[in-house]
Amino acid sequence: MRKTLRVAAYAVCVRDGQLLLARSPAPDGTPEWVLPGGGMEHGEDPHDTVVRELEEETGYRVEVTGLLGMDSSRRTFHRGGLRGPVDHHGVRIVYEARVTGGELRNEIGGSTDLAAWHDLSAVPELTRVRLVDVALELWRERPVTGRVPA
Repeated sequence: MRKTLRVAAYAVCVRDGQLLLARSPAPDGTPEWVLPGGGMEHGEDPHDTVVRELEEETGYRVEVTGLLGMDSSRRTFHRGGLRGPVDHHGVRIVYEARVTGGELRNEIGGSTDLAAWHDLSAVPELTRVRLVDVALELWRERPVTGRVPA
C-alpha cells in the first residue's frame, strides 16, 4: 500500500466572538467549512505556511500569537485505477492568530471558494471538518500537551 504524509498549518482567528473560516468542497463536492490554512511547501517553516495560507484564503495579513497544538489523523483512501489504496497520515499544526491588515476576500483559483466570519455559537450548526472542533477545543482548553484527547 502506498503511504503519504502531509504536514499543514492552520490558524484559529477569533475576533469579537466570531471565528474566521474558509469553505472548501468535500471529496463528494459538498461544501464544508475549514480553518484557514494548508499544506507546507518543501523547506517552508510552519509559521510562514500559516501566514501565507491565511492571506491566500482570506485576504488578511495575520500575526501568529501562539501555538495551540497539533492534530494527527490517519486514513486509508481507496482510489481507482492501478495505484490502489493509499495510507494517508496528516499532521496539522494549529496556531492562534490575530488579523493585522488586509481585507476579507474570497480565494481565487485555490482550494477554497469563500471566507467568512461565523459566530462561535453558530459553529456547531455548520457543516465543517473535524479539525474545526479540535482547534476550537485547543483554543478554549489550551492543554499543556498540545493535543486533544482522542
